[in-house]
Amino acid sequence: MFSRKMIIAAGCTGLVFFGGLGLYLYSTEEHSPSRSQSSKKDSTRALEKSFITSQTDKVIDEPSALFNDPAISQAWGLKKSDAARAWSVTKGSRDIVIAVIDTGIDIKHEDLAGNLWRNPGETGKDSMGRDKATNGIDDDGNGFVDDVYGWNFVSNNPKLDDNHGHGTHIAGIIGAEAGNGKGITGIAPEVSLMILKYYDPKVPGTDNLKNTVASIRYAVKMGAHIINYSGGGTEFSQEEHDAIAEAEKKGILFVAAAGNERSNSDQYHYYPADYKLSNIISVTAIDPSTQVLASSNYGVETVDIAAPGQNILSCLPGNSYGYMTGTSQATAFVTGAAALVMAHKQSFSASDVKKYILATGDAQSQLASKTRTSRQLNLYKALTILDQGVGATGVIAVNTANMKSFSGDPNDKNSRAAEDGVDATAKEMSHFGRSLIDAMGTKVRPSKLGTKQENEGF
Repeated sequence: MFSRKMIIAAGCTGLVFFGGLGLYLYSTEEHSPSRSQSSKKDSTRALEKSFITSQTDKVIDEPSALFNDPAISQAWGLKKSDAARAWSVTKGSRDIVIAVIDTGIDIKHEDLAGNLWRNPGETGKDSMGRDKATNGIDDDGNGFVDDVYGWNFVSNNPKLDDNHGHGTHIAGIIGAEAGNGKGITGIAPEVSLMILKYYDPKVPGTDNLKNTVASIRYAVKMGAHIINYSGGGTEFSQEEHDAIAEAEKKGILFVAAAGNERSNSDQYHYYPADYKLSNIISVTAIDPSTQVLASSNYGVETVDIAAPGQNILSCLPGNSYGYMTGTSQATAFVTGAAALVMAHKQSFSASDVKKYILATGDAQSQLASKTRTSRQLNLYKALTILDQGVGATGVIAVNTANMKSFSGDPNDKNSRAAEDGVDATAKEMSHFGRSLIDAMGTKVRPSKLGTKQENEGF
């Protein structure tokens, strides 16, 4: 009898122990929070979890030697991405149109108003002498009335008020004016910002995915060169995919946030960043020490590059400024970089721009398990490492016409690159992660990403 009691007691103890252990492991599994969060986002394109951490209508006066914008030296991301030297090459061009698909914008903001895109078909006077911007007529016949700066797809009107702050913040990172004595300087301080509003926290029950698709199609129709998109979700949308594919056909670059789901995108996909389309750049966020943020998605097959994303200072509605954190902010850095490259190299296609941004980033060991390229954005190198010959840094770059024949690391004495005489100064290109040559080559993305394409180059 005694032994039977002992056996029963031991069995109960084991059941409690192992049951509790199983519950603990399940609750603390690395990706379980992402699954629970993601399930709530199905059938939507949610705005990323980005919050304003501080806000002010004035910034400390710390003038830059390059521009006179008071807060320029407070922006660590500009220094991290070597912006000052990049601006000595180009500050962009207002001929480059960037569609910012977000929460709208403060069109009267002191740092943004001068860089807003203006629809040529809705500006000037009509046949009756009225201002086309406000005459209530679809003057250019594109299906939208008075769409001077873009369109509000939430309320279906041209009112672009930003009731969240996110859209204004992103627009500021991309293209806040330089040298105006106001606030900050954007990555591409000379650019044209087309504003497309897909989300508004004050308008419940809207179909964000539908609004996203409509925004992409508008950007394609109206001639945008780059689309910046900072939202996303876990559901594959064929309609959204096809809209971006149409942008691809038109030579439009699509820069997308990798997402703030704290997960590996190779396993738990985040769209539209993870569509297998050659015109998409998926961007994750780093802090000043080049560590990917704990909140940011990552993936060696699905995330292309990293850029500054922690406590980024930018514009907010009401002529104010503040800090926000997330892959949204990092995405805006890369979009600004693309605008600079397009302005400097006008013959470049979208695929060329993508290739150069990814291949000329700074290789970092911390990013080797986080992105496809193991690189962080470097604005200056993207502009100055040339297709052939010597870049402004003195580094000899390999002619990309021969890139496809290479597969080894240029620093490896046994590689074909070394045999073909790559200069020793190529060491600057990378000691970590994938080589510059590998980064420019073709890469097969997982077939489960859901497209008909088999291979994709950068």
